[in-house]
Amino acid sequence: MNTKNLFSSACLAGLSVLAVSCATDKGWSPSSTKVIVDQCGYLPAYPKVAFVTEAANNFAIINQKGDKVYEGKVATAQYYAEADQKFRRIDFSDLKETGVFQVVVDDTLASLPFPINHSVYTDILATSARAFYYNRSGMAIDSIYGGKWARPAGHPDTTVMVHWSAASKERPEGTVISSPRGWYDAGDYNKYIVNSGITTYTMLLACTQYAKVTEKVNLNIPESGNSIPDLVDETLYNLRWMLTMQDPNDGGVYHKLTTLNFEAFIMPDQCKQQRYVVAKGTAATLDFAAVMAYAARHIGQFGQENELAPLADSCRQAAISAYEWAIKNPGVAFRNPKDVSTGEYGDGTFNDEWFWASSEMYLMTGDEKYTSMSSCNATNKISTPNWGDVATLGYYSLALDGKDNVKEEAVKAIVDFADELVSLDKTSPIALSMQTYEWGSNSTVANTGVAKLIAYKLTGNKEYFNSALDDLHYLLGRNPLNRSFITGVGVYPPMDIHHRQSGADGIVDPVPGFLCGGPNTVVPTDCDPIVPRSQFPALAYSDVLCSYSTNEVAINWNAPLVFLLWGVENL
Repeated sequence: MNTKNLFSSACLAGLSVLAVSCATDKGWSPSSTKVIVDQCGYLPAYPKVAFVTEAANNFAIINQKGDKVYEGKVATAQYYAEADQKFRRIDFSDLKETGVFQVVVDDTLASLPFPINHSVYTDILATSARAFYYNRSGMAIDSIYGGKWARPAGHPDTTVMVHWSAASKERPEGTVISSPRGWYDAGDYNKYIVNSGITTYTMLLACTQYAKVTEKVNLNIPESGNSIPDLVDETLYNLRWMLTMQDPNDGGVYHKLTTLNFEAFIMPDQCKQQRYVVAKGTAATLDFAAVMAYAARHIGQFGQENELAPLADSCRQAAISAYEWAIKNPGVAFRNPKDVSTGEYGDGTFNDEWFWASSEMYLMTGDEKYTSMSSCNATNKISTPNWGDVATLGYYSLALDGKDNVKEEAVKAIVDFADELVSLDKTSPIALSMQTYEWGSNSTVANTGVAKLIAYKLTGNKEYFNSALDDLHYLLGRNPLNRSFITGVGVYPPMDIHHRQSGADGIVDPVPGFLCGGPNTVVPTDCDPIVPRSQFPALAYSDVLCSYSTNEVAINWNAPLVFLLWGVENL
């Protein structure tokens, strides 16, 4: 194989762009190569691993001139049952040279070109966070900020009706309230408190734990240039909406703001269905209390001359009122009313919400009355968090902001959990801590990365950081499907995401920066007619609009991606 000619191959068009940013090149197909790399590249001082799926013995790393800069042996094959395939590790971690390179295996197979430099992920910091801006409810996306994805405003939500399931003496059925702002939740145009809870907390956590990065990254949003960092401003757009979802008469929180049925795949401004706030619930109210208590403690550090102090005080009062409502209503499980068919986010087990909310209330007030519900124990087991299992968020706050025994217990739990994740990573044929491909598997990968980065922050042990990088590598192309899972990022990104704006705007490229749900076999028949999908979970993914189980996007999936990228950039 003539290595001098590799960089002129037709399937590698766009190399000059790839050398400076993680850009897309639609001329390439994942079947073009059996050598799998992170399509955005690698950091010079950290582990660099690729995989090859063919039998192989030797590998070389070549530069743009075709010169070999590194050589090594391909590792023994490991079988990965989730993909029914053997993977062979290619480790070139000792290569510290910067530039653009390719992996060449046995002089017969070549990878995509990829950069090694200190800023390989810098460009996608803003891209991943700006996805939230594109999903703003009640705001026109101006071309100054949104480029070709500009659109008119939809869903001002200033005339929202109280649904019969949410009616009270003070707010009977049909009462009109105002509940503007917020992010569209996912591929649909509704807004849900439960999912906003974990999302907003994760975003605020990124803002506070990586404040230096937060202060320097310009997202090019309407608020850019004011005294508040852009990522904080973006997060506050949703936080302020959440505040409007609390009934001021009793402190309870409405579960969601929604139409009775999902809108068609039309643009936001074309949607005409009436919007409602639907039933209060214990999970939503406790999630709300937790987020507000965290915000009350932290948002005051941003901006000038305490400009966010009034908002922080509002958050504090809202948290107290919500928690008091939950005490009076400790077991109100939400289920969709008979005339509502939009996303349910139903959850009938509240131990995790009580633990998270009580932990945040304790940290906000210092009041010992919250400690009985915020003790670290087997009932509140730490695990990879998701919207329905939020106990781990309480561990994060206790470990980062707690004191004495409370802090020590939480730190130990997180470190033990991170050790388990790293052990799984080390024994995995594809360097992945995730064992089961559930719905939203990519979010699981991102959230395991969050746990490892927090363990790294608590201990300084770079083993956790390196393993978190493995999670990022997976999302950016070093996976059995050999593709990026983030729109507009990588050489082979998702193109037909389940996202109403992207499906209706007439633009070929989807809205950029969204992490799609990822492979799983939970709902293999989500398209009608059925789109064939692999029986093997790691390969069971369809890049088609109808595949809501693998190709939908959601705010709670993007938030851990933002945290992961912010944490890597922070180093």
